[in-house]
Amino acid sequence: MNNQKPRLRRSEVPEYMIEKHGIPIAKATLAKMATVGGGPAFQHAGRVPLYHVDDLDAWAAERLSAPVRSTAERAAA
Repeated sequence: MNNQKPRLRRSEVPEYMIEKHGIPIAKATLAKMATVGGGPAFQHAGRVPLYHVDDLDAWAAERLSAPVRSTAERAAA
């Protein structure tokens, strides 16, 4: 994947997210989130949804928990 592109098509986002953040996300899930909310911010170029890599990185950071050493730490957080 060419990570030099500032904006990615929806079909390119799953590969970017797994390579950069280790977060699996399906293209269909992104499409659903674009309808109901909860996904990363995106823009349109005509009818084509485009995701800026900065918005994807911010969304990934929001989804990740703080580092923990045990499941008990996660429950306490």
